[in-house]
Amino acid sequence: MLKPHLAQSPRDSDFVQNPYPFYAQLHAAGGVIWWDDYKMLVFGRFAAVNAILRDRRFGRAPLTAITPPAHLTTFYEYENRSMLELEGAAHRRLRSLVTRAFVSRRIDGMRPRIEALAHELLDRVEAAGQTNLLTTFCEPIPVIIIAELLGLPASAAPNLLRWSHAMVAMYQFGRDRAVEDEAEAATKAFFAYIEGEVALRRAAPREDLLTLLTQPDEKGEVLADADIITTAVLILNAGHEATVHALGNGVKALLETGARPDGEDAVGEEILRYDPPLHMFTRYVYEDMTISGAPLRRGQMIGLSLGAATRDPGRFDQPDEFMPDRFDPGHVSFGAGAHFCLGAPLARLEMQVALPILFERLPGLRLAATPRCADRYHFRGLERLEVAWS
Repeated sequence: MLKPHLAQSPRDSDFVQNPYPFYAQLHAAGGVIWWDDYKMLVFGRFAAVNAILRDRRFGRAPLTAITPPAHLTTFYEYENRSMLELEGAAHRRLRSLVTRAFVSRRIDGMRPRIEALAHELLDRVEAAGQTNLLTTFCEPIPVIIIAELLGLPASAAPNLLRWSHAMVAMYQFGRDRAVEDEAEAATKAFFAYIEGEVALRRAAPREDLLTLLTQPDEKGEVLADADIITTAVLILNAGHEATVHALGNGVKALLETGARPDGEDAVGEEILRYDPPLHMFTRYVYEDMTISGAPLRRGQMIGLSLGAATRDPGRFDQPDEFMPDRFDPGHVSFGAGAHFCLGAPLARLEMQVALPILFERLPGLRLAATPRCADRYHFRGLERLEVAWS
C-alpha cells in the first residue's frame, strides 16, 4: 500500500523550533509516511517504532559496504568500527565490554560526584544573577562525568565538546562540505588524543573505563587499539550529547510550565518523553516484509521518528501536555532493543541529581530570553538557555 507523502524541510526555522505539529500530521496520516525531504519511509507510531527497534530483521549496518569519500576517511573509519553501527557478534562483543562500566552499582556510586559538580558549577555563577545555563551547567555536567568515567581530566572537557559537536554535525540533514571537513579534522584530533591516553593505560593501568577497554575479555581476547579508540570516542560523544540536550530541554519545560523537579524519577521521565533530545533513528531492512501496511524491501533504509513516537496519542494520554507526575518510563527516547542506550542509567541519574540542586540553589529561577532550538535536527537542543534569578 502506498503511503502518504509529506514534505517538511528539517532545516525550516518553524519546524526546528517546534516539530510537533508535523508529527501530528504524521499521526493523522496513519503513522507511516514517505518523507519527501528524506526520501524514505518514516514510522511515527509508538508501537511500530518500538517494535522495529527490537526486531533483528532491522539493523544499523548496511547490507552493501559504503565507500567513503577521500576527505572523510578517518570519520568513516570511526563509523565502521563504532558499536552503534555494528550488528551481531561484533556488536555484542564491544557492548559486553562497555556494559561492565555501566552496571547500576557503579553508576549509582557516581551520585556524590554529580552532586559536588553541580554545586561547584553553580558556585561560579550564583552571584551574577543570570547566565547562559546551557554552557555553564547543562554542558559541563555530562561531559565532565563521562570523561572522568573514562579516566580523562575535567580540563579536557572544552576540546572534547568541540570535537564531539563537529562529529555529530555529520548526522544533521543537509550537511555541506564545510561540516564534513570540520568533522574529519575533529575525528583525527580526537583519535590522536585518545591514542595517547590508551598508550598511557597500557604502560600504567588505572581504575577507569579506558584501562578496562585495554584488558582481555572473559575469553582472553584483547581489543585492537583502533577498536578501543573508536569505542572511547563513541562513549564520549554518545555519553554526553543527548544528556546535555535533555537537561536543557528539561529546564526549559520546567520553567515554561511552572513544574519543579523533586529528585524522583517521574519528572525526568516526563522530560525525556515530552521533548526528547534525539528525534530520528534510521534502520536498514534485512529482509522483505510488511510493517504497518507498508511493504519493505531488503536493503531499504527507513526512518524511525522518536519525537513522534513519544507524542503518540495512541500510547500517551494528553501527549502534548507536560505532566510532571506522569511516571511512564516506557518511552523510546533512549531507543530500544540491541542498541538501547547503555548510558541511560547515567543520564537518568544526572537529571535526577542535578535538576533539584539547580532549582534549590537558584530560587526565583526564570527564563531571561525566549529559548531557541539549534538548527541541527535530528538532535533537538537549545542554542542558548538564558536564565535569571533573584
